[in-house]
Amino acid sequence: MEISDRKRTILTAVIDEYITTAEPVGSRSIAESGLLDLSSATIRNEMAELTVMGYLEQPHTSAGRVPSPKGYRLYVNELMDRQRLSLEEAQAINESFDLKMKKLDKLMSEVGRLASSLTQYPAVALAAPVAATISRFDLIYVDGNTFIAVAMLSNSSVHNKLIHLPFSVDPGMVQRLSSVFNTNFTGIAEDKITPVLISSAERACGDTMGLVSVAAAFAIDTLGKAGQGEAYVTGASRLLRLPEFRDPDKAHELMSYLSENGHLLGLPESGESDDIQVLIGPENVARELKDSSVVLARYNAGDNIKGIIGVVGPTRMDYSGVAAKLRYIAEGLSRLLSTQEAPRGFEKLQIKEMNIGEH
Repeated sequence: MEISDRKRTILTAVIDEYITTAEPVGSRSIAESGLLDLSSATIRNEMAELTVMGYLEQPHTSAGRVPSPKGYRLYVNELMDRQRLSLEEAQAINESFDLKMKKLDKLMSEVGRLASSLTQYPAVALAAPVAATISRFDLIYVDGNTFIAVAMLSNSSVHNKLIHLPFSVDPGMVQRLSSVFNTNFTGIAEDKITPVLISSAERACGDTMGLVSVAAAFAIDTLGKAGQGEAYVTGASRLLRLPEFRDPDKAHELMSYLSENGHLLGLPESGESDDIQVLIGPENVARELKDSSVVLARYNAGDNIKGIIGVVGPTRMDYSGVAAKLRYIAEGLSRLLSTQEAPRGFEKLQIKEMNIGEH
């Protein structure tokens, strides 16, 4: 059924008021707002029809109406105004980007904190994965049963591991192994470290004890971790301030989901034609998000590498305002990354300090 202009106007008024009050909206409050030159009875009839059409819901028989996911979807797609940031908001965002944070974790944490502070919702920042290779190997002899494997990656991060052996090796073998790895295992992707390459390296350094396999396993593990994106969640406790999450069980379920942030890497990127993506209620795949909305903005980290900044909140969300803030943050993040002089993408900012005790 086609929705009339009058119904669209009333639906917009209901959603705008519900966003502000978090209380079911009645026809009288819409009529008294003076936004529409319609009687309370006319508005009540139109709201009843919008309920039948699935755009509004009535929590209780005597209560007013609240928007449904279908109503929010129409609002986001066609009805809401595209807001502009205030000068103060734009200035606050610009000042945050002027800090030029130097490391990935700090950068994403600060960006997430900024998004959460501006929107008052939990923020999710997804760092784009970057394909890296090992640029240098160092195998450092400690004693007859121990050596340290150190790998410097093409994204300037450093990884290390203290390796204990059940047998004894001499310093000369560790030195030969280091030389062979620097010659044959640098500048290649993880999938190029094959059994054939490992066997060739064993012959080259005269290894009959499995040292090459141990070092190759470290290399594969290091490259695998470097190729994974990272998810950062900031401000999850803000959920407790919202009326929709006064139920402790409901709040705990969503906060637990956000705290176990590895699965957030499965959130979809916004489409190629859209800089903002809005997932409303049941449109979210995850069961824990079925009563929530997620707004996502894509940033460009260079070299066709992309990431996401977004927020999670109730379906009663100021979508236009949230979208404006996230859009501005994503644009600033893209500009920041495009001016960095170090290697590619977010990962170029991550330099992990070597910890000899790491296992």
